[in-house]
Amino acid sequence: MRFRSTRPETTLHPAPAVPETMNAVVYDAPGSTEVLRSARIAVPTPVLSEVLVRVVAAGVNPIDAKTRAGRGMSGAIDAWPSVLGLDVSGVVVRTPFDAHPFPVGTEVYGMPAFPRTGGGYAEYVVVPTLSLARKPLSLSHVEAAGVPVAALTAWGLVVETALAHQGQRILIHAGAGGVGHFAVQFAAYFGAHVIATGSLRNRDWLRELGAAEVVDYTSTRFEDVIADVDVVIDLIGNVSDDTGTRSLDVLRPGGMLIEVPTGAWPGFREAAAARGIRSTDYKAIPDGGALATIARLLDSGAIRVYVDRVFDLADAAAAHTELERGHTRGKIVLRVSDD
Repeated sequence: MRFRSTRPETTLHPAPAVPETMNAVVYDAPGSTEVLRSARIAVPTPVLSEVLVRVVAAGVNPIDAKTRAGRGMSGAIDAWPSVLGLDVSGVVVRTPFDAHPFPVGTEVYGMPAFPRTGGGYAEYVVVPTLSLARKPLSLSHVEAAGVPVAALTAWGLVVETALAHQGQRILIHAGAGGVGHFAVQFAAYFGAHVIATGSLRNRDWLRELGAAEVVDYTSTRFEDVIADVDVVIDLIGNVSDDTGTRSLDVLRPGGMLIEVPTGAWPGFREAAAARGIRSTDYKAIPDGGALATIARLLDSGAIRVYVDRVFDLADAAAAHTELERGHTRGKIVLRVSDD
């Protein structure tokens, strides 16, 4: 069930005072990390079913950097300056009605509707009700902010698209990254035989997450040691060493290739079809119901999130620089305010 029943709690949790302006990191036009700047901007106003959340922490994702650079979702931004950020964890400060399932004071995590609205690189953000869930009790806000985009993407890839199950062989490229480390865990949780590509330094860690096999891409061509794979979850594409094309060599006839990075291999559908392989791309769905399920898995200890680096909000440019260096283990998170 997505929501628990609740009575209005306005007497227990009166709406806190919300300022008219807030600190945020914005940018005025696409460019390098240098375009990101701190600014004082208006606090957004929620409408219809939107909730106003005081942001404690915000995740940093590859799509943020691509959008900042003029790719990704940049074409959908119709007003400047713009606030990036698709992951948030924080506290509800405004609800659309008294008996709302997330009363004022509720700790939540989820996905803002960026770029239709401002993103999470700010002290306050509006989020659609259906894109929120209660924050996992066992996680800090910093940890929780590393979950929504990566875990929802991995959930959609592994559970809803690959239909992970006992005995299935799933190859996950970039298994140590934000999406990858969740995908490895979900696939193992549902009984699949998980093969992950990663660097030598991440080999033991990936095995701890549930990978039955780890191929060190720096020393071994994965197609030389892997065969008869049912599903390839490709989080790299052909932008690096033709990873996508080479993946076709390890898939069984009728297997499935799932391409994730936008534009990383424009011709993947035709190439897969020519080999008798099914294929699809995938985009994260901001589903609060799935986030609630993921929260239960996190609280049970069945899966975990790994936060590699934490930066203050004002240092968002440095966070993007670190992200674009590659080789991040798990997630990078911005600390926006105090708990």
